[in-house]
Amino acid sequence: MKATWNGVVIAESDDTVLVEGNHYFPEASLKREYTTFSNHRSSCPWKGQARWMSLFVNGEMLPDSVWFYPEPSDAAHEIAGRVAFGKGVTVA
Repeated sequence: MKATWNGVVIAESDDTVLVEGNHYFPEASLKREYTTFSNHRSSCPWKGQARWMSLFVNGEMLPDSVWFYPEPSDAAHEIAGRVAFGKGVTVA
């Protein structure tokens, strides 16, 4: 699987976990040089609290487009240490 935005591969891995239609990539596969800080947080009743990052590629920003659960619930243990992608990012 590859996650791409603005013509750049942001993450690539053969080891993704599919949860609720989202592919969670190993955190190590994320190209950190394309991520930047975000204050955004969200909460899922069964996964826990998510933190977000924004993408910055080729001079363009895509706010709040990468999320992860730093301490997922026991029910969501399989996404620990993984990241997923939202709006605007193509995962295929």
